[in-house]
Order: sequence, then structure tokens, then C-alpha cells
Amino acid sequence: MSLFEPVRVGRLDLPNRMAMAAMTRSRADQEGVPSPSTATYYAQRASAGLIITEGTQPSLQGQGYPWTPGIYTDAQVAGWRVVTDAVHAAGGRIFNQIQHSGRVGHPSVHGLPPVAPSAVRANGQIFTPTGPQDLVEPRELTVSEIHGIVAEFADAARRAIEAGFDGVELHSAMGYLLHQFLAPNSNQRSDAYGGSIQGRIRFVVEVAEAVADAIGSDRVGLRISPAKPINDIADTDATELYPALLGALAPLDLAHLHLVAAEDEDVNDKIRAAWPGILVVNPLNSFPEPPADAGRANAEQWLRRGADLISFGRGFLANPDLVERFRINAPLNPVNPEGLFGGGDTGYTDYPALG
Repeated sequence: MSLFEPVRVGRLDLPNRMAMAAMTRSRADQEGVPSPSTATYYAQRASAGLIITEGTQPSLQGQGYPWTPGIYTDAQVAGWRVVTDAVHAAGGRIFNQIQHSGRVGHPSVHGLPPVAPSAVRANGQIFTPTGPQDLVEPRELTVSEIHGIVAEFADAARRAIEAGFDGVELHSAMGYLLHQFLAPNSNQRSDAYGGSIQGRIRFVVEVAEAVADAIGSDRVGLRISPAKPINDIADTDATELYPALLGALAPLDLAHLHLVAAEDEDVNDKIRAAWPGILVVNPLNSFPEPPADAGRANAEQWLRRGADLISFGRGFLANPDLVERFRINAPLNPVNPEGLFGGGDTGYTDYPALG
């Protein structure tokens, strides 16, 4: 199997098996509306088989970082419509990643306390409008609030389709809210949304069901990062929990599962065996400096292991024409660390394409 072979994902026929992974870029305005440069940024990368946008909050409460875009107001929908129109005009396909940050947030970002499955503070700091600050203790969600967030995800998905997206990806990874419900160190509830594995997967399954009902399951993907200790998450029972989660999700026939590969290969193997549908893999690569080949060797290895698509982050960030560069073995642009988060077009839309 080759990175350049076509593949069907949900209702989309993709021209290649290279997806652009979601990457926070922090260039929306104070109201969460994407900037005009965001349309340029994504359209430049339209040769990707599938673009998955940066995490986009479904509510003000769900925002974790400054200057990230939302998908819950009419102005945000209008801003994203400019982006999707530009990507489609360039021949591309684009999903909106919906992310509720949960306890990974700070009141200085929007004036609201973070919320979580349990009132358990994550160790670490977070970037705020005034610089890095310690994470704070979140407020535990009530059951009625959990139901409300499920509805927010469904509404955000409807708005994403209204904005012209081809589908959505639910962010259940990297220690954000959906992931917080899965992990026993962040979910210490004793009600139906905690405790046992079946209790801890319930919220994620309900969100996926609600979004699938809202826009069609073939327009919905889900991202997971099992056993990765990011944002103070501890997936201590990953080899049991994730197969149970995927077993509950399989009947929905989602467009894709997006796996951030675990260091533990046993976890990766169990997930590939448990998931009957399209698998997108974000392979393990060096950080913060990407490998010289932008992860191509790892990508080809994962295709041989059963992945259907490979997602690339920094490779697409620095090389808007990454597909063509891989195809002809052209040199790759280095990443400009100065423009990763926030700012203007430097390190955002100024990476050169071939020719």
C-alpha cells in the first residue's frame, strides 16, 4: 500500500492517504472567529487527502487557550465558511475537529472556571493571555451539565456542516474533556459516568452517538491517544478500556478512528484488532524537532501494519505541498519555531511551495 493510493473515508473519496493532523495555531480573534489568513493557510494545504482543523471549541466554557476558534456562534460559522470555501475551491476536503478542553483551561482565558468529570487539578501550567500560569482545580460537572455538553457537541457538529465542512472529528485525546472521562486519575465519579470501564466510556459514546445522529455517522471521526501522559492523564487500564470503547462505538460505523500511536505497542495492536473501520494513525515521531523525513518512514511502516491513512502535523505545517514533495522526494522546509502559536502570517502562510 502506498501513501499516494486513493481511499474512501465515510462519504469522501480521498486522492491519497496523507491527512493533515489538527494543530493548534492560536490565530482566531477574541470572539473565536478564524482570521482571513486561516483560509489561506488551509487552502495552501488542500492537496492533503484530508485536512483536520485545529481544535475548535463547542462553547465558551470549552475553550482552553487564548485565540482558538469556536464553532458555536453565527459569526464563527461565517468565518469558517470562508475557510471551507477556499479549501474546496483548491480541490481539498476538510473536517472540523471539535475540542472541549475540560480541566485544561484557566479562568483568565474567558472568565469561567474549568470543568471536568471530577474536581481533580491537573499538574502543570497552561498558556494564558498573561503568560504561563498553574492549572487550577476544575469544577465537577453535574449530570445535567454532562447532558448539556453532549448537546453542545451535536449543535457544534450541525454548525460545522452549515459552515461547509465535510465532517467533524471528536477530540477524545491529549488529556482534554472526553479523554478526562476515560482516565481513572481524572474521573473519580461514583455515578453512571465513572467508576467501571463501562461508566467511564459512557460520556464519549453518548457524544459520538449524538453527533452521528445530528449529521450522519459517515461524517464523524474520533481521535484517541491511549496511554499518553499528556496534560497529566494516566490511562492505567488502556489495554482493557480502549477495546471496550471501540466495541461500543463500532456499531455507529463512524467515518474514521484517529489513533495517536502509543509507546506501548501492545496498546496499538489491541486497537487495530478492535477497530473494524478506517484507521488514521499519527505515528510516534521525535519532538520538538521533527524527523528529517517528516515521518515518512514511520508512515510507510504503519501502512504495512494496517493503517488506512497517516496523519502528519509539522510536515504539513512547514510544507503546504507535502504530498508532492513526498511524491518526487523533494527537500523539505524546516519548521519555523517563532510562528507556531499566535502572531501574524510569519510561520503560518509564508512557507514556500515548490516552484
